[in-house]
Amino acid sequence: MQSIRALALVACGMFFLGAAHAAAPMMKGQAPGYYRMTLGDFQVTAVSDGTVDFPVSKLLTNVKQVRVDRDLARAYLKDPVQASVNAFLVNTGAKLVLIDTGTANLFGPTLGNLAANLKAAGVQPEQVDEIYITHMHFDHVGGLMAGDKMAFPNAVVRADKHDADFWLSQANMDKAPKETQGLFEGAMKSLNPYVAAGKFKPFDGNTELVPGIRALASRGHTPGHTSYVVESKGEKLVLIGDLVHVVAVEFPDPSVTFALETDSKSAVAQRRKAFADASANGYWVAAAHIAFPGIGHIQAAGKGYAWIPANYSVVR
Repeated sequence: MQSIRALALVACGMFFLGAAHAAAPMMKGQAPGYYRMTLGDFQVTAVSDGTVDFPVSKLLTNVKQVRVDRDLARAYLKDPVQASVNAFLVNTGAKLVLIDTGTANLFGPTLGNLAANLKAAGVQPEQVDEIYITHMHFDHVGGLMAGDKMAFPNAVVRADKHDADFWLSQANMDKAPKETQGLFEGAMKSLNPYVAAGKFKPFDGNTELVPGIRALASRGHTPGHTSYVVESKGEKLVLIGDLVHVVAVEFPDPSVTFALETDSKSAVAQRRKAFADASANGYWVAAAHIAFPGIGHIQAAGKGYAWIPANYSVVR
């Protein structure tokens, strides 16, 4: 009889324990958004600013909607696609270089996480030596500011002068369509404090910036859109910024364009060139809006290309 009672008590305890677990609230959020990899003697850390719903059918152009729907369905996606906003920190051993800065408070509540994730990765904003901007859309430059203060007070900011001349021009903003004037405002709000402090140093086209990192002109998405080539001990990573936005659609067909491109013809040419070179030579590629961490390889596939994401690994 005692054993029967004991079994009954154990069974009741398991029942209530199970019930308590089943009643637990659903949790939100993810683990800190950073991912490290080694590249020769360098270390590269992808840092997430968050994700945002991306209205593919409104932003991708030069493509039929039936094709967009088909490509998304093949990737088990539907419109809108949740797109990542990624930045990349390169530790050369001598310099800490941040490539792009996310959005801060310029683009909605699901973004603006770069500063917190950078700190979670063990880096304080004051430690960043240089910041390289792929282009001056606000989802790449917004994180330069923390409220009315420079978020990276010790950093020198660098970008192609063609982007600076275009986006930091009040005259250009005044004559731009009203719906795009916010892009100019975001760039000015983010960059002008660094300009005033003498901490903005533009370059023109292909330029070595620090040993192991060079700018590679890839103009078209914006007038001064820039890719960055990182090389160490024979290993190579090319950060291509906004040459691609939606993996499922643009890799199979690089001729697909983007509504906010300032020169779609040039953007397509740069996309094709970048995809072909990465596919032929097998080096690493990273992009701002590919699903976090946004690092992988590009492989030829039929008449287009396929994205092969990095295999998850732990840096020891």
